[in-house]
Amino acid sequence: MKNILVVKLSAIGDVIHALPVSYAVKETYPDAHLTWVVEKAARPMLEDNPYIDDIILFEKEKFRSVGGFLRAIRPFRRRLRVRRYDASLDLQGLFKSAAITFNAGAKLRIGTANMREGAHLVSRPVAGAHAAGHIVERYLDVARALGCRVNEVRFPVCVSPRDAAAADALLAREGLAGERRFVALAIGANWPNKRWPVEHFAALSDRLYRAHIVPVLVGGGRLDEILAADIMAAVEIPPINLVGRTNLKQLAHIFRRAALVLGGDTGPVHLAAGLGTPTVMLMGPTDANRNGPYGQLDNAVEVDRFCRACWKRACPKGLDCLAAITPDAVAAKIGAVLRM
Repeated sequence: MKNILVVKLSAIGDVIHALPVSYAVKETYPDAHLTWVVEKAARPMLEDNPYIDDIILFEKEKFRSVGGFLRAIRPFRRRLRVRRYDASLDLQGLFKSAAITFNAGAKLRIGTANMREGAHLVSRPVAGAHAAGHIVERYLDVARALGCRVNEVRFPVCVSPRDAAAADALLAREGLAGERRFVALAIGANWPNKRWPVEHFAALSDRLYRAHIVPVLVGGGRLDEILAADIMAAVEIPPINLVGRTNLKQLAHIFRRAALVLGGDTGPVHLAAGLGTPTVMLMGPTDANRNGPYGQLDNAVEVDRFCRACWKRACPKGLDCLAAITPDAVAAKIGAVLRM
């Protein structure tokens, strides 16, 4: 294998789950040239990865209109075909990734087991030994079908000295220099029913302070800023609020320093698990067996509802999905993980 293409475009958490594929490919084919196609939001997770030789940015907004498509397709295809690929791995499994894979023209085209939107007509679905298991292993099954050894599952997340220094300086300004213990609370999520209620976060924050652990709010975007403001208004002692103040790589460095990271089924929490930081994930509409914190599935706290793992973005019953997971239950899980 001389040239291998990986197509995993989004979302951030899904790209994090796919990172071990880059290591698996280079572990078996160290001289191969690995190209990865990704969308803008998740690109930082691939940058400086020593197992990825080239990153191609797929700017989907340019393809949304007929005119945009006609203007963008030729330069994108030329960029894609700089190399002749021996194999392509479609880890997205949707129409857009199938179109990219088709245009790349690899000799061997394989993809995940549960491809949709006609993607299975372009790449051969791989139903490996972990087809019903964690999504990380499902992606690795595609690498295994390429002949890759998977002797070690490694998440290559490379933080530059500049980002590490910026994160350390930010923590120091907030009084977290040295060995002071803190827990990072990832307060947001794209799906409304993946978010723990703000009043629960507030109650947990105060409990952490009473246990001599500093709570630190993390996240990004306008919605997370609103959630953080609501939490700050509901607490007795304000937590440290880093929402909107870090990029992804700086957040990774902060997670490496954290005693624990807690949040829903969302990209930053999967990042923490991939880094090996103790991670507690609160889960309702998604399945811990597939999407729980990789390597730490015992740390998934699933809501006690018969309808959990419904895979719906909004609850058809009008329930606040994760509200049934109490701050007491989460505090007990954190205590068990940290052996407090």
